[in-house]
Amino acid sequence: MNPSIKRLSEVAGKETRRIIGLMSGTSLDGLDIALCRISGSGKATKVDLEHFLTMNYDEESAAGLKKISSVDQVSLSEICYRHTWLANLHAMMILKALDEWNITSGEVDCIASHGQTIYHLPARDQSNDEPKLNSTLQIGDGDHIAVKTGILTISDLRQKHTAVGGEGAPLAGLVDEILFSSDAEPRILLNIGGIGNFTYLPAKKDSENSAFTTDTGPGNTLIDKLMQHYFDEPFDWDGMTARSGSVHEPLLKALLSDPWFEGEGSKTTGPEYFSTDWLRSRARNNGVDLKEIPPEDLVRTVTELSARTISSLIKKTVPEKEKPVIYTSGGGVHNPVMMGQIAAGLPDYPMKDFAELGMDPDAKEAVIFAVLANEMLAGEGFSIDTDKGERTGINLGKISFPQ
Repeated sequence: MNPSIKRLSEVAGKETRRIIGLMSGTSLDGLDIALCRISGSGKATKVDLEHFLTMNYDEESAAGLKKISSVDQVSLSEICYRHTWLANLHAMMILKALDEWNITSGEVDCIASHGQTIYHLPARDQSNDEPKLNSTLQIGDGDHIAVKTGILTISDLRQKHTAVGGEGAPLAGLVDEILFSSDAEPRILLNIGGIGNFTYLPAKKDSENSAFTTDTGPGNTLIDKLMQHYFDEPFDWDGMTARSGSVHEPLLKALLSDPWFEGEGSKTTGPEYFSTDWLRSRARNNGVDLKEIPPEDLVRTVTELSARTISSLIKKTVPEKEKPVIYTSGGGVHNPVMMGQIAAGLPDYPMKDFAELGMDPDAKEAVIFAVLANEMLAGEGFSIDTDKGERTGINLGKISFPQ
């Protein structure tokens, strides 16, 4: 038997697999590395988070990624180079983390690499004359990670989802339902990163409703862009800038009138859509002059936009008779202005820190990708709706061998 295939078979047959999950999000601030022990598969999956850390990108690395992320025009040579460069950087970070944890590469069964999304383009956001296709692109080549670390690597986990008609995101719900459903209560797992998203989990005993996941629209992305432009800060520390400003109601109305917020069902988006160009266009088309609005009022207004679209979509999509417990994670939870407005919009919904479910909220997304890889190795896949209105089981990811 081919040695690589033999190794793959051995890993798949283990009772417990040691898998590193990687996540680098739209904030472009660093790489989350989660070392997990995972047993079972499907609904029998059990996860023990052994170690977790975030390795920050230096300024030069972050700047290099920002040049090619969520922009319409970019050098192809730059993309080609960064695809390999990022894989080598992530491999170096993995080896450094393992050294800190006193663990060798040989003690790890697999790496699950999300890569860096440089453009996310659901069919709903496409306006050209070409056939509409759900499209998403992540860089950070899995072969380079596997060779540099000596560890079997599963990467490019979003492409199969788009191939069968999904939007390639959000994938969190596939794992949320396995790990965090409860007989005791219905739950909403709300994550506020660059983009807001939530997973609704009915109580397991409730057979009337189904779990689902959706993006809500902008989370921190517009806030961060405005803070960087006007205040030379990476984000709004403790919501201090938003707290000093006031909501500009005509601008808020113009932003909320975007038809994207009216769409039904599970949907995805990204900073490509909810960009500062989008902000300017919505303002201009509705007779609002951004130059007349103080910067702190702009920050306060887009903070209100994020809070209001999150709370309104939860009320719109979650069965009215239920008031699930909302467990929060992501950078947005550190913005008290945003969180206060979400709570005000959902007064009957208890809100708790995701950590109360027994997992570091900062590690959640990296753990999710470790579980997705585990399912590829040892499970039967995930059932999703296809673009033909059918249900199909899929495994996510492409396998790269160390040699």
